[in-house]
Amino acid sequence: MELDNIEIIIEKYFQGETSIAEEKELKNYFTSSNVAQHLEHYKPVFGYFSLAKEQKFKQEIPLLPKSRDKKRNVAWLSIAASVLVLLGIGTYGYSNYGTANLNQGLGTYDDPEIAFRETQKALSQLSNHVNVGIESVHYIEEFDNSKNLIFKQ
Repeated sequence: MELDNIEIIIEKYFQGETSIAEEKELKNYFTSSNVAQHLEHYKPVFGYFSLAKEQKFKQEIPLLPKSRDKKRNVAWLSIAASVLVLLGIGTYGYSNYGTANLNQGLGTYDDPEIAFRETQKALSQLSNHVNVGIESVHYIEEFDNSKNLIFKQ
């Protein structure tokens, strides 16, 4: 009768449906000396838990009280660095604000002839850059033509 009960509890155990009391019953049964022959292969499974329970950790863990101080120092250091960066950005922005206002007068001409010549220079430079871009487009068109010859779609 007890053997049938153990077999039922083993099935429930592997289904994950056992209670703590049933698991204790299995452990007690498999640690005893009168285990049925056909259930011997389960003995290491349930015997392992009793061995694992007896193991103790014997190595000492060194305590490092200074690590807490290091964390505080890192926190204060990061706050100080952030404040320093913000002050640097603010100083740079403030000093460049005055020079930006001075540079706003550039590009305005009183004489229309000088303004016309400067405009022609600027448009000539723009035209040169656009022409370089158009030449690149010709290369892409040539590539597409070659690709279409090779891979007839």
